[in-house]
Amino acid sequence: MKPIARLLLIVIVLFAAAPLSAQQQPPPKPAAQDAFVPVDTPNNQQETIPAQRLVGIAYGLIWVLLLGYVWSVRSRLARVEREMEALGRRTARP
Repeated sequence: MKPIARLLLIVIVLFAAAPLSAQQQPPPKPAAQDAFVPVDTPNNQQETIPAQRLVGIAYGLIWVLLLGYVWSVRSRLARVEREMEALGRRTARP
């Protein structure tokens, strides 16, 4: 596509889209959204979240992951120490 044709197409698209965006009116706000209205009870019992159980599961998962990581680092460190000890015995000169 030639640069002039491309520029002409962009200008046409922009001028065609301008009236469409100008015609759209924002929807009117309902009266309940003008101020904060506290809700005493949820409208549906399915909307409640078992927060204590989810927090407990999250903390448990974090502890399991942390202990797994510490165990992994400990086992890798022990393996490196064994290899260093074996290397020291091999390279020791009498």
